[in-house]
Amino acid sequence: MKFGVVTFPGSNCDEDMVYVLQDKMGQSVEKLWHKDHDLKGVDCVVLPGGFSYGDYLRSGAIAKFSPIMQEVVAHANKGGYVIGICNGFQILTESGLLDGALLHNNNQRFICKNTHLKPFSKNTAMTRGLEMDRTYQIPIAHGEGRFYASEEVISELKSNDQILFQYASPKGEVNDTYNPNGSLENIAGICNKQKNVFGMMPHPERAADRELSNEDGRDFFESLLKFA
Repeated sequence: MKFGVVTFPGSNCDEDMVYVLQDKMGQSVEKLWHKDHDLKGVDCVVLPGGFSYGDYLRSGAIAKFSPIMQEVVAHANKGGYVIGICNGFQILTESGLLDGALLHNNNQRFICKNTHLKPFSKNTAMTRGLEMDRTYQIPIAHGEGRFYASEEVISELKSNDQILFQYASPKGEVNDTYNPNGSLENIAGICNKQKNVFGMMPHPERAADRELSNEDGRDFFESLLKFA
């Protein structure tokens, strides 16, 4: 699979993503600049974490106007794969490719810590290869990661099996105690109805190298490569 990793002004996880996809997963990777109008034939576009445009206005609110986002939206609408991690997830909601919004954490502080994710859907390329009866230790690093949507949208996400992961205890308990930012329903990641656009706040690319003593994140990429 050929991946394209977009760099916006303020991105800081783009090189981490390139390293994991290229060096650890052995995939072809194109580095895409936010002013580009060409996706260079990639199969999957990745919007990485960081602070695009300094998070002015709202996180992702300015990045959605970058020229390359026209191509990303068109790619997604044609069924191409798109993944947004952290700030990338925020950009996807601002761009309308994913439902809901990412609000300030309920404690109004930036949070950087390990969390445990419990897979919710079994029917997406990113989750089909995961084990439903275990959790995955994946770090978060965000100030605006509280997923919010109307009751109607939350109901639709559940009905359409669009919830990818929930924050949970190491043993898989899903409740407020293990919700780091106040996200509704402990939601850590969702997809669109067509299940080709994925967004998540935790960083699997930061948990995909033996040198970091955590390779849980590799399973997310391996699932995508196997089932996309």
